[in-house]
Amino acid sequence: MNDQKQNWLGVLVFAEQDEARLADVSLELLSKARELADKLGKKVGAALLGHNVGSLAAPLIAHGADVVFMADNPGLKTYTTLPYAKAVSDIIEANEPEIVMFGASLIGRDLAPRVAARLRTGLTADCTDLQIGDYSDKRGSYTNLLLQIRPAFGGNIIATIVTPDHRPQMATVREGVMPMKPADASRKGEVRPVCAQLDGLENVVRIIERFKAEKKVNLKAAQIIVAGGAGVASKEGFDLIRELAHVLGGQVGASRAAVDAGFVGKEHQVGQTGLTVRPKVYVACGISGQVQHRAGMQEASKIIAVNSDAAAPIFSVAHYGIVGDLFQVIPLMIEAYKQK
Repeated sequence: MNDQKQNWLGVLVFAEQDEARLADVSLELLSKARELADKLGKKVGAALLGHNVGSLAAPLIAHGADVVFMADNPGLKTYTTLPYAKAVSDIIEANEPEIVMFGASLIGRDLAPRVAARLRTGLTADCTDLQIGDYSDKRGSYTNLLLQIRPAFGGNIIATIVTPDHRPQMATVREGVMPMKPADASRKGEVRPVCAQLDGLENVVRIIERFKAEKKVNLKAAQIIVAGGAGVASKEGFDLIRELAHVLGGQVGASRAAVDAGFVGKEHQVGQTGLTVRPKVYVACGISGQVQHRAGMQEASKIIAVNSDAAAPIFSVAHYGIVGDLFQVIPLMIEAYKQK
C-alpha cells in the first residue's frame, strides 16, 4: 500500500435518521465501526445529515463515534438522493476515512452507490460481516484491508471481497446482522459542523407530501418468534402459527418459501433476503432450514424446530428438535403451554 493510502483515516458511518429519529442499523454499525477502528488504531466518525438534528449527536457518540460530522441544512431535512450524495461525498473527501459504512436500508441502498460512483471506488452490498485482515495477490501484499463478507450465488457460498487499490472501502450492511452494543453515556466526542454546499441540488426534486405507515410487524424487537415454512402448506395453515405465537406472546415469522407461496406477507420474512433476527426463542415450523433461512435466525438464543423430515437442515442449528407433523405437534404445544 503506498504512502498516500496510508494517510486515509478511520471509519465513517452514515447516520441515517428520519424526523430526528436515528435508524437502528446506524447504531449497530457504530458498534462494528468501533471494533474495526480499534484494530486499526484510528477514530470513528459519523456523518449526520438533516435539519435541526443536533440532539442526535450525543447518542451517536454514546454508541461509539469519536467525531460527528453534522451537516444541518434545510435542504437536507428530508432525504433526497442528489443533495445527500453530494453532502456525504464532500464529508468523505474532506476527512478521508479509510472505511465507509451504510445500512442496507432503502435509503442506504439508494445513497451508497451514488457516493461510490462520485468517489470512483468500489462498494460491496448487503454484507453480513466485516473484518480487518491481510490480502495477497500477484501484485503484492496488503495489510489491514476491510474484508467485506457476504453470501453469494443465492447463499450457496460466502464471498470475501476486498478493495486493495481504491479508498474509501465501502460497504452496505444488512439491518440486524451486527449486534448493537449498549450506549455508554460517559463517552466523549467532538461535534464538527459541516457547511453543506448543495449548489441548488435541493431544488431538483421537491417532496410535495409524505405518507408514512407504521410497521405492523416488528420482528427485530421480538423476543419470541414462531415461524412457518412451506410445510405449513396454506394461508389457513398459518392460523396455527399465529395461534402459537399469540399464546407465547411472540411474533409471526416465515421462510421465503412461505412468502413466495402467498401464505403470509413479506414483512414476516426471515432470512438472507428478509430480516436477520436474534430473539430469545425461535420456533421453526415446517421450515427445511436451507442456508438462506439459517443466515437470518441462527443467532437466536434458543431454536426449536418442528419438521416431519428428520434429515432437514434446520435440525443442524436447532437446540431442540421435534420430528413430527406440525399440525399434530403445535396443538399439543399450545395446550401444554395453556395448562401451565
